Amino acid sequence: MTNQQILSGQRILAFVDDEFEDLEMWYPVLRLREAGAQVDIAGPKGAAVYTGKYGVPITSDYAYGEVKAADYDGLYVPGGWAPDKIRRYEDVLRLTREIHEAAKPIAQICHAGWVLISAKIVNGFTMTSTPGIRDDLENAGAIWVDEEAVVDRNIVSGRRPPDLPAFMRAYIEVLADKKNSR
Repeated sequence: MTNQQILSGQRILAFVDDEFEDLEMWYPVLRLREAGAQVDIAGPKGAAVYTGKYGVPITSDYAYGEVKAADYDGLYVPGGWAPDKIRRYEDVLRLTREIHEAAKPIAQICHAGWVLISAKIVNGFTMTSTPGIRDDLENAGAIWVDEEAVVDRNIVSGRRPPDLPAFMRAYIEVLADKKNSR
């Protein structure tokens, strides 16, 4: 199977708000699309432009409240400063919990662990992140490790932009395995 087909037919939801880490948003979105997945971007408002920390924009397809967890095969949460904003929306927390409860793959990198912490789904999971939120993850019950990418059940976590290749290989593999097990 070519990389173009491996995630064909899969829909991935990606959260956004201003000050996302540009590489941590665009690199995963493009990799998922290359693998054949449809990636929908959801922000506080639909059809709105959000700007990354370094000025790269992205336009949301939907508002958080307009999407349903049941319509997606996975969730992606980018890092940067956006996760501190994203986690304040009840629709985000509900979607994150519903996707997690359905054992669908969730990927988060850098500061994105804040969203999973606020959704209260990290207890007992081995995860990585930027060292800056290590204490937050541990205080929420996660086991923190310093590795470029960690897979524990349905949660895939990464540390920072230089780890994006390993992180995305892991996430795409988890998505493909889940697709093939249906």
